[in-house]
Amino acid sequence: MRKVIIMGAAGRDFHNFNVYFRDNPDYQVIAFTATQIPDIEGRKYPAALAGKLYPKGIPIYSESELTDLIKEYKVDEVHFAYSDVPHEYVMHKASEVMAAGASFALLGPDDTMIKSRKPVVSVCAVRTGSGKSQTTRKVALTLTAKGRRVVVIRHPMPYGDLVKQKVQRFATYQDLDRHECTIEEREEYEPHIDNGIVVYAGVDYGAILKQAEKEADIIIWDGGNNDFSFYKSDLEIVVVDPHRAGHELAYHPGETNFRRADVYVVNKMDTAEPDKIQLVMDNINRINPKAKVIKANSPIFVEDGSQITGKKVLVIEDGPTLTHGGMRYGAGIVAAQKYQAARIIDPRPYAVGSIKKTFEKYTHLDKVLPAMGYGDKQTKELAATIEKINCDLVISATPIDLNRVIKVSKPLLRVRYELEEVGQPNIKSILRGF
Repeated sequence: MRKVIIMGAAGRDFHNFNVYFRDNPDYQVIAFTATQIPDIEGRKYPAALAGKLYPKGIPIYSESELTDLIKEYKVDEVHFAYSDVPHEYVMHKASEVMAAGASFALLGPDDTMIKSRKPVVSVCAVRTGSGKSQTTRKVALTLTAKGRRVVVIRHPMPYGDLVKQKVQRFATYQDLDRHECTIEEREEYEPHIDNGIVVYAGVDYGAILKQAEKEADIIIWDGGNNDFSFYKSDLEIVVVDPHRAGHELAYHPGETNFRRADVYVVNKMDTAEPDKIQLVMDNINRINPKAKVIKANSPIFVEDGSQITGKKVLVIEDGPTLTHGGMRYGAGIVAAQKYQAARIIDPRPYAVGSIKKTFEKYTHLDKVLPAMGYGDKQTKELAATIEKINCDLVISATPIDLNRVIKVSKPLLRVRYELEEVGQPNIKSILRGF
């Protein structure tokens, strides 16, 4: 047996284990390590999910303990299995692993993608926050309008009881409450529910697929971060963000998506600089010239933008987009500037608990509050931070209605954004061919 550690963040790592290692007698998975997501380490991947080779489950440690674990357990291989990190970061981790004596490995699509009995369209990206969610919604609504039964399967975010979260189905707001969804989960599921689309997610994506296939004509893979699909896709759509031009060739595993794409969606063209758009187009033409290119904007929608004018505002944006996605701002800042807010308040002096630690870790943030909510405690700390800030209005540019999750005394105005294609081809014409 080859002794293995899987480096992850409670997503790709669990999937790779399930499809490649779980029943494989050639390997013994000693441990998972965890990063990016708070409060994952110190738990176990449970025996009920780990299979007959692991009757005691598998421990999950902090990634900071990696070198000690390799030496203590005489580990042979360390498999890297999380996303949205620079290539240089991955190789620093490889060097750390090899310096401790182990081999460093990455499992690719052929070893980890599950084949479905139904057609699959995947929507992935080169970076977190590129616009996967609105693209997925557009694909789902277009197929539904053609009379197809569509089911969306979302990249995992299992931060609670993993056994209970093995297979999750979301069709109503009550399902979100029943599964005790975090803010991060609600941001991805709630907009689909609003559109009448059933969403599946969880831990075991083989079991999830079997259940989803029973009620779907077409499966849509809704990617997370910049990871590649867990399923073998018949049409791979990849969203590119010219605000971060060049990142399509600089981040793991987003470059894998970039090189595999059947269709690109070059998003946010209405707000990106022309030279950055040109750099993205040059990279597409150089790396993957046979792929089709959809040009698109992400216009914002505010029910009554005049509420912003002349006000002191706190801006809340999507958490992962700002944190490991590396963005300094999102649709909320765009709305504040468009409608001429008098002042955008710096939330950092008012942050409490884990929200304060988030600002300490992600020092590029100054004018926005990331909607962090990976658990009940952090959600309460988010609410407490908002309450401490003296403002006239809270601008919320997360994909959900925050009023469903937190209660604050300040008025909250939602900012929405959708995909708006420019010219041809567009999603409809691409799907007609598909």
